Amino acid sequence: MKYNTDTQLNLNLSQQSEITSNLQVKQFSVADAELILYSGYFSDAESDVIFQKLLTEVNWRQDQIKFYGQEINIPRLTAWYGDSGKSYTYSNITMNPIAWTPVLLTIKQRIEEVEKISFNSVLINLYRDGKDSVAWHSDDEPELGKDPIIASVSFGGVRKFQLRHRFDKTLEKVEFNLTHGSLLMMKGKTQEFWQHQIPKTAKSVMPRINLTFRIIK
Repeated sequence: MKYNTDTQLNLNLSQQSEITSNLQVKQFSVADAELILYSGYFSDAESDVIFQKLLTEVNWRQDQIKFYGQEINIPRLTAWYGDSGKSYTYSNITMNPIAWTPVLLTIKQRIEEVEKISFNSVLINLYRDGKDSVAWHSDDEPELGKDPIIASVSFGGVRKFQLRHRFDKTLEKVEFNLTHGSLLMMKGKTQEFWQHQIPKTAKSVMPRINLTFRIIK
């Protein structure tokens, strides 16, 4: 995948884009979960622009976690943006919000059209290559409240997204690709009953930026 960073950077992202023929909507039939995938929610042209803007404008940070008593880098870069006072803690990492940027507000406005709700924060992850990943987890921190709605937007390289049930081990894993410009809505009991991950891959993959919009109570 090649990203055009010249003329496309002049696009006016504040305007509602036309719905393209690439938009596909899939509602998964999964026990104890509500998952809806909008492939091509953002057009290829605006996705190219957004990816480049996020890559260069986001204040990326490299966090560490303790693993068997040693500090190790988590395998990705992260950032936390949102309304004032909407801090977030996961894996003993506390993130205080950076003020919204124009491109983040544009993305937020666009995805809020799906659920007609207002998100007040976003966790951004940069997966630089196939070695970057996120391990099995649920977005069930206390700050998110009961049955949180998570809007996950992806730009850049295609990565595999996997889910497994936390309690019923007879259920098969759910697996699909998150593509350039896609929007995944996770609602209802999804975070209570399911874990998800982005596994490492030995394949050559382009960098990927993922944004998970949330509501901090």
